[in-house]
Amino acid sequence: MRGVLLGGERALAEAAPAERARVDVEWGALMGVRHPAAVSWTGPVRSPWEQTPSNTALVHAETAYRAAARAAAELAAHQAAAELLAAEAVRTRQRVRALRRHWIPRLQDELAVAELALEEAEHEEAVRRRWAAGHGGP
Repeated sequence: MRGVLLGGERALAEAAPAERARVDVEWGALMGVRHPAAVSWTGPVRSPWEQTPSNTALVHAETAYRAAARAAAELAAHQAAAELLAAEAVRTRQRVRALRRHWIPRLQDELAVAELALEEAEHEEAVRRRWAAGHGGP
């Protein structure tokens, strides 16, 4: 406000550099989840033929806005990473619950049936061997 009061709306419009800021996001992986890991922020550079801000209030405002833009980019990356990792944690909990409630009991039942069938087959084989040994078979 102070910069606009001192120099007017036109001074504010002329103080903005023509180039835009650049934000590059570096991606990483944690727990198998691809997420934004870091942000590199490059502020706009004023070209030599561009006019500098006409008063110090606009210079201070520009510095504050650059810091705010950098902080906003970093915050957005951290929030996105937190949301992605939280969503994966929820999915993992659901998978673990499904395994504990459904798959593991079912597989244990199937294992018990298979072990019982194997025991019965071994018992039958032992009976056949005894029978064959008692009847003089091969």
